[in-house]
Amino acid sequence: MHAINRKGRLIETYSLILIDLICVAAAYVTALVLRFQSIEASLSNPLHYTVGLYLMLLCVLYGVMMDWNRGIFKRGKYREAVAVAKYDFLMMLAILVILYITQQGGDYSRLTFGYFTIANFIYTYLLQSAFKWFMSGYYNHSRNADQLMIVTEEAYADEIIKKIKSSKDWNYRISSVVVMDTDATGSEIRGVPVTGNKETLFEVSRQMPLDQVFMYLPHASVDEIREYIVDFETMGVVVHYNVELRELNLSGKTAGSFADYSVMTFSLQYMDYRRMLIKRFIDLIGGLLGSVFTIILTPFLALAIKLESRGPVFFSQVRIGKNGRRFRIYKFRSMYIDAEERKKELQDQNEMGDNLMFKMENDPRITHVGKLLRKTSLDEFPQFFNVLKGDMSLVGTRPPTEEEFEQYNNYYRRRMSITPGLTGMWQVKGRGVVTDFEDVVRYDLEYIDNWSLYLDFKILLQTVGVVLFGKGAK
Repeated sequence: MHAINRKGRLIETYSLILIDLICVAAAYVTALVLRFQSIEASLSNPLHYTVGLYLMLLCVLYGVMMDWNRGIFKRGKYREAVAVAKYDFLMMLAILVILYITQQGGDYSRLTFGYFTIANFIYTYLLQSAFKWFMSGYYNHSRNADQLMIVTEEAYADEIIKKIKSSKDWNYRISSVVVMDTDATGSEIRGVPVTGNKETLFEVSRQMPLDQVFMYLPHASVDEIREYIVDFETMGVVVHYNVELRELNLSGKTAGSFADYSVMTFSLQYMDYRRMLIKRFIDLIGGLLGSVFTIILTPFLALAIKLESRGPVFFSQVRIGKNGRRFRIYKFRSMYIDAEERKKELQDQNEMGDNLMFKMENDPRITHVGKLLRKTSLDEFPQFFNVLKGDMSLVGTRPPTEEEFEQYNNYYRRRMSITPGLTGMWQVKGRGVVTDFEDVVRYDLEYIDNWSLYLDFKILLQTVGVVLFGKGAK
């Protein structure tokens, strides 16, 4: 079981089943058109609809039960052709058996089956090849691919990087390597930058985009290994370790493989990626609707903002997203243009009591229009474009500034192990009453540890109450 690649495995499975269904439908239509020379003639026989339904069902059953697309990214062109041909042949064999059993075969054109077999082979082979090219060639190098750090010793680094790169997995990219038994910082191994050593491991890890860590330290003590794993787990980063860890408590952990290595996988949280895909779908719908509403509002709010103070209509700032990714957030400007410079002067009036988040009830930097925008949360509406882009979600954790993020310890960093949101648990439960950053983190981790689609829906409803009545949910 490739437990550590659960996300990639689910995407592969459902994407390829969808591709197979598209190919079956297209091939069947092609076969009918070639056989009967017109769409009207093809659709005149009710049996054609029945056979088409049989083929679609067989396609799904074969994909789910036979799992024929497992290992598709490791198949070359010849092996891919053989696999598709086998699938195509068994599909035809199964449909013939069904038609024989149901005694419907005598009324069906055999030539249609021939056309379908050829068309389905061509379509399936081409679309699956295109899918492999896209995921391996494009997605693997995009910002959405999981960022992987290798933590090992100098003697093993070259071999590990070579082996992981040759595994042809598409859903992660080796972004850095940390050599623990020597200081090679600044050099490269097989094109991968060495970003740290034993002393700087967590200093650099906290400040860089990082989703997964592959660790191989055969000469490290069990106590050291346990400390590293716990620290990465605290940060919300998934850890894969490639040795026997008989002295560690493995309760709740997962055994599996990673790039042909046997590993134990350690993570404090598990989110079902099928539900995460639904969450992203909801984000797309909400982001689209919110973006349309933002476009409608912009001319009116822009006029109000401009009439009161000079400066741009929109405010943008670099924020920290999931697992340390940087992105630019957008808002309607609610402060005077010198707000960032004046923040230092007001730091001693910060109600949060630290520099990890700035909060001030009567902030003099906020304009009169800005106060209305903030009270109604209208200043946040441009962030729906961030939701569409995937930088943010409708529900999540508040994205910190770079200055705030630089002060995070491992425990605080874990709140960034999910995509930040327009709203979240601490906004609806503690708005107006939270005066300690520890409370913010506590609410955020409560959300992360108990996440569900129902919880998201509940927070969205509570957010409406917060906006309408100006206070947090009880």
